[in-house]
Amino acid sequence: MSAAPGRVADSTGNWVDGLAPGWMRPYLRLSRFDRPIGAWLLLLPCWWSAGLAAIAAHARWPNPWHVILFFIGAFVMRGAGCTWNDIVDRDLDARVERTRLRPIPSGQVSVAGAAVFLAAQALVGLAVLLQFNRFAIITGIASLAIVAIYPFMKRITYWPQIVLGLAFSWGALMGWAAWFGRLDAPAYLLYAGSIAWVIGYDTIYAHQDTEDDALIGVGSTALLFGPRTKPMLALFYAAAVVLIGVSGYLAGGGWVFAIGLAAFAAHLVWQIARLDIADPAVCLAVFKSDRDAGLILFAGMVLDAAAKQVF
Repeated sequence: MSAAPGRVADSTGNWVDGLAPGWMRPYLRLSRFDRPIGAWLLLLPCWWSAGLAAIAAHARWPNPWHVILFFIGAFVMRGAGCTWNDIVDRDLDARVERTRLRPIPSGQVSVAGAAVFLAAQALVGLAVLLQFNRFAIITGIASLAIVAIYPFMKRITYWPQIVLGLAFSWGALMGWAAWFGRLDAPAYLLYAGSIAWVIGYDTIYAHQDTEDDALIGVGSTALLFGPRTKPMLALFYAAAVVLIGVSGYLAGGGWVFAIGLAAFAAHLVWQIARLDIADPAVCLAVFKSDRDAGLILFAGMVLDAAAKQVF
């Protein structure tokens, strides 16, 4: 099947192309429902925070209602963030091979239409956020400033991945805030560890576009690190494991949490060994595997909370 307008290089053969009504497809692509990996990566720090809060509260498991709300909110707000990103980046996307067929640069969705769609997604996200306590609501709203500035960062720095980490890791604060109505050291350390994790995996993702990025004059850690990418990944991933480990220790995590953290760390080591920065297909596959790494860590937290009720 030939590429249809709006389909991008890393999104083919998905449910949007095969099942969604034709009029919906550009908007579903705009919000990346054809590529849900980003929503999972936004969701996982939320679930980690919910799992950590359950451990600290000596609960049997994370609050199921919070888990569901975070799932809905992550998918909706990731869509809103991508829509905003595509509005801001429409001229740059038209000059990059992997993104030139996205809905706005390909002409399938107007800027005005995208703005209306952005507002609709934001309202759904707000409805989800209002289900939490007041402190969590305020904490969630505070993240919007970071989301708003992110698309501009690659124009002025080689470190846009830091800002992405600040935004995509915000959920590491939300689960704790939703449970306790405040933020404590374990939540802040989890947030810092998640930021290091995001910098690592988004560096891998950015290696798909290094040639185009260099030509159009935007920055990324992939361009900055270049052949030093693997040792830099080792540095950031090690920081992630240490910070998350200390966070779990302070929250009262036990041996099951430690096993989950070790499995998470092993997966990150595998990523570095598997990575070939000269092969975009390998970069994409390794990047996508971070969902599995995050789910492993979350499973360790959930099982640790459950184990404490048994032993």
